Amino acid sequence: MSWAVIAPVLAAEPLLTIEPSPQYPRHSEGDVIEFQDGRLGLIYTRFTGGAQDHAQADIVLRTADAAGKTWDEGRVLIPRAGADNVMSVSTVQLPGGEWLLFYLERRGWDNLHMFVRRTSDEFRTLSEPVRVTVVDGYHVVNNDRVIRTSAGRLIVPAALHPCSDGTRQTWSPKATPVAFLSDDEGRTWRRAAETVPPPADLSVVLQEPGVVELKDGRICMWLRTSTDRQYVSFSVDGGEHWSTPEPGPLISAQYSPASIRRIAWSGDLVCVWNDHSAVADRPSRLRTPLAVSISRDDGRTWSPARIIENDPDGWYCYTSISFIGDRMILSYCAGDKRIGGLNRLRVTACSRDWLESIR
Repeated sequence: MSWAVIAPVLAAEPLLTIEPSPQYPRHSEGDVIEFQDGRLGLIYTRFTGGAQDHAQADIVLRTADAAGKTWDEGRVLIPRAGADNVMSVSTVQLPGGEWLLFYLERRGWDNLHMFVRRTSDEFRTLSEPVRVTVVDGYHVVNNDRVIRTSAGRLIVPAALHPCSDGTRQTWSPKATPVAFLSDDEGRTWRRAAETVPPPADLSVVLQEPGVVELKDGRICMWLRTSTDRQYVSFSVDGGEHWSTPEPGPLISAQYSPASIRRIAWSGDLVCVWNDHSAVADRPSRLRTPLAVSISRDDGRTWSPARIIENDPDGWYCYTSISFIGDRMILSYCAGDKRIGGLNRLRVTACSRDWLESIR
C-alpha cells in the first residue's frame, strides 16, 4: 500500500483492549452506554466457536467505573441459544430512561434477523425479543446503527442480501438497502414503504447502511461500497422513501463501513472511518488508518481528518460512537494481520477539546 502524507496522530486515551484467546477467538461489534450512576458499560459480541461471522457467539456486558479505567470480566447478556450466533448490537435510550437493545440473530445464509429487547432496570433483566426485520431474508445491520428521530420514530437501516437456496454458494454480496420503522418505541415494526433504489451505476455494490437525522429533518443514509467512496441517499419522509444513492464526499477504503453521529454538545456531525483521501493507490480494501472528521454543514463538507490509529498492518472498523460527559467514547475492532482483523476490540476516549480542535 502506498501512502501519501497524512495528518499527524494526536493521542486519544485508550480505556480497554480485549485480546482474542483460544477460548474467545474474537471480540467485536460493540456499543458503549452510561449507567445512571455514571458507570460505563460495553455490550459486544464474544465468539466461542471460531472467528468467522457465522461462528458461535454470545452477547456480553462488561462494566467499568465512570472513568473507564477498571473493567469487570463481564457476563453473558444474551446467549446464542439455538441460533448460530447473536451479534452486532445497537442501544437506544428512550426519553423515560428505558433502554432498547438491538441485535442480530443468525440461523443460516438466508436467515439473519434483527431483534430488540427492552430493559427498565439497566440490563439486569430483559424483555422477550421482538423481531424488527419483519420480512424473510438475510438482513445485515451493523452495530450502533439504530436511531430515534426528533419525531420519535425508530429507524433501523438494513442491507438485504439475496440467497436463493440458503447456501453460501448463492448468497450475494450485492445488497438492497431497506429501512425498518417503529412509531411506538419499538413495540411493533414494519418495513419502509419502498426499498432504497439502486445506484445509477449498477456495477456498484451497496452494503452496511447507516442513518443520521439532518437539521432540516431529512434522513441521510450512507453506505459502504465497492468503490472508494461512501455513497449517500436521502429521505424526506422519515425513511419511507429514498433518493437514488450517489457518491458522497467521504473517500473511504473499499468495502469499509463508516460511522456518523451528531456531537452532543455542538450539534456538528462527526465521522469515524478509514480515510483514504491520502492513499495514492485507490481503491484499496485495507481498513487503516482510523480517522475522525467533523462536518459543520450537515455532511456537505468535512474537515481534514485527524488520525486515531495508523498501523499499516492494522484493521480498524465497526465503530460505535457515544457521547458521555465531555468525552466521545469509541469502541471498534482493532485487529491486525497477526491476530486477525476483527478479533481484537478496543475502547478509546477522545476529549471535547480534542474534537473541537479539528478544523
